[in-house]
Amino acid sequence: MQDIHYGLILMAAFVAVASPGPANLAIASTAMSSGRSHGVATALGVLTGSFIWSFSGAFGMAAVMYTNAWLFETLRYLGAAYLLFLAFKSFKSVVRPKPITLEQVPTKSLKVDYLRGLAIHLTNPKVILFFGALYSMGVPSDVEMDGLLSIIFLIGLQSLCLFLGYALMFSHEGFRRVYFRMSRVFDSLFTLFFGVAGVKMLLNKINL
Repeated sequence: MQDIHYGLILMAAFVAVASPGPANLAIASTAMSSGRSHGVATALGVLTGSFIWSFSGAFGMAAVMYTNAWLFETLRYLGAAYLLFLAFKSFKSVVRPKPITLEQVPTKSLKVDYLRGLAIHLTNPKVILFFGALYSMGVPSDVEMDGLLSIIFLIGLQSLCLFLGYALMFSHEGFRRVYFRMSRVFDSLFTLFFGVAGVKMLLNKINL
């Protein structure tokens, strides 16, 4: 559809959503300390925040495409730099791994867990920068409404699966042991994927 680079966009979104960060650690810690349903509630709060930033990034970038080509290119380079920075951080974790600690925060209210997940994602400035980069790397200048909505839907569906996956998996002791034991393997994959996405974003100039 409209030459949108769905593969590149979804790959970048996957490694960003799957990599350990404040939102995923919050989901995991809630699932560990309060159980599966509370982890799912936190995941849904994070997903809501993700949709908000996704809509903002999609339609904000659409306006930039039509009116400010130079600003669009600036954001594209900043986005690529941010992706390469994430690759560097993941590489540092491979070279000098640090123990991952999940804060035990037992909660009693599903509503509180939902709002906590939403607040964590809405107050993370890196998320809006990432979505700005995401929509600038693979969206053509003449993209129409249905194209933007298709990207938002696919990213949302992928994020839903990943966030709920964190909640379900970290409620099981066996998976937690495997994850912590293989953290360097995951960090290596994140380094590769972030690096490829960043380089591809720099090389694939988008004509406005």
